[in-house]
Amino acid sequence: MGLRTFLPVLTVAVAATWTTWAPPAAAQAGASALRATYDKLAPGMASSPFGRPMVLNSAETANGLKGEVFGVLDHPLGKVSAALSTPKQWCEMLMLHLNNRACRVDAAKQTLTLSVVRRYDVPIDDAFELTFNFQVVSAKPDYFNAKLTSGKGPFGTRNYRISLEGIPVGTGKSFVQFSYAYDQGSATRAATRSYLATLGRGKVGFTVVKKQANGEPELMGGMLGLMERNAMRYFLALDAYLSAPDDFEKRLALWYASVEKYPRQLHDLDEAEYLELKRMDRKRQSRARP
Repeated sequence: MGLRTFLPVLTVAVAATWTTWAPPAAAQAGASALRATYDKLAPGMASSPFGRPMVLNSAETANGLKGEVFGVLDHPLGKVSAALSTPKQWCEMLMLHLNNRACRVDAAKQTLTLSVVRRYDVPIDDAFELTFNFQVVSAKPDYFNAKLTSGKGPFGTRNYRISLEGIPVGTGKSFVQFSYAYDQGSATRAATRSYLATLGRGKVGFTVVKKQANGEPELMGGMLGLMERNAMRYFLALDAYLSAPDDFEKRLALWYASVEKYPRQLHDLDEAEYLELKRMDRKRQSRARP
């Protein structure tokens, strides 16, 4: 089953609070569980339809939705940990997504707030602001675990749980699990249906739900397709940021190039438009900083 992930108006927003030391037993249990998951998924990832070692899973929970992305990155775990250990770094990574238009850190409160629009061409003045709490649970050489939580979001969403876990695999590689879950109410479902009937109409995800009579695959549509598209965008943002954590222009180019490998699902605007949009966002944010 394909990953069913993020609503456009709920594109991930993250905040950082403090780094927390995990008890050795808990960290060891987390590392062992992730290693077992890798051993189970490795054969399938070797022939992944995404053209890279990657697996998407999803589930509807009793109160909302949960999605997970598993994949092997060509980055050592130490680099993953060092590049994603502060709220400012999370801002830089999350801002690669075209719907994330601003990100600020409150050092006193240790929060990170992301401004999100439903679609990239919606004015920044119409963005939703989402603030999350963040903690690094473990940053050991053999296991990285960062958790992000928020109690309340727009349209009645609540109880956000986001986590990134990783272990080293092979030489200079990491196996990561990115999971995202939240609870939702009737207002959330109504807002999503409205989006899918207008701006999101005709969009599809990655999961093949069945074969048509002519043999062509029918891809996931609706809310689940929407969730799959955003899951892929964030996984590719993670990879692009890790490839160029100190080079803004390079990571923009890397993210756009990787997204364009899946044009049916992820193509929204030309590269020149994307670069202009993100340069404008960065310039605006620079002017806003004290």
